[in-house]
Amino acid sequence: MTKKKEYAEVISQERIAQDIYSMWIKTEAASEARPGQFISMYPNDGSRLLPRPISICEIDKRAGILRVVYRVTGKNTGTEGFSGLKAGDTIPVIGPLGNGFPVEKAAGKKAFLIGGGIGVPPILELSKQMDCGKKQIIVGYRNSETFLRKEFEQNGEVYISTEDGSVGTKGNVMDAVRENVVEADIIYACGPTPMLRAIKTYAEENGIECYISLEERMACGIGACLACVCRSREKDHHSNVHNKRICKDGPVFLSSEVEI
Repeated sequence: MTKKKEYAEVISQERIAQDIYSMWIKTEAASEARPGQFISMYPNDGSRLLPRPISICEIDKRAGILRVVYRVTGKNTGTEGFSGLKAGDTIPVIGPLGNGFPVEKAAGKKAFLIGGGIGVPPILELSKQMDCGKKQIIVGYRNSETFLRKEFEQNGEVYISTEDGSVGTKGNVMDAVRENVVEADIIYACGPTPMLRAIKTYAEENGIECYISLEERMACGIGACLACVCRSREKDHHSNVHNKRICKDGPVFLSSEVEI
């Protein structure tokens, strides 16, 4: 189904860490959204034609609202413009886009839900919807600004890593896995490519089913421009080459399907 641009209403917005903002919006996308999907948000000033892909952090279908948690990436950027929006303002959006995490595959299993950096937010809705044997949430931050920590603690066993060692394990998410001697039958992960590459290797070495959500710069967000592709094991039916469109075929992939 082709998604149409709509003007979503901002319900609330707050800064929750340095350069990290949390925004609730009222949007038709909430009725169909799943953990792991994203929306494309357009700057209101018209100075930029391309939208910014923002992952979905929380979904409230009954109220028809979504929460997005995003990082402001610098001056004169679309994300800086988003941070100035207040309750009652509107913003053009399209969504939900991409595919989500296959939540049902974790039934009865021990699961790792892993997020790093700005890949932390989409893990929250996943943790809320996940019904599994044992839910282990492993999240990595730069420092002690562990945004969304309280929400995570309400939805599973939480293990934290920080680059500076100020909270939890010093290092990355895989350091936290090793230090806490935790195990899993299935893995769901979202974060920067080096983190996902390490998780993919760990999963393959231990024979663990693993789903990763790839981060990539996107243009159209709907799979038409081929600007956000990754190398795949099988040929893509759309382009007949060994690649996948992250925005359309992903952003969530079975880790064995892609090369990163």
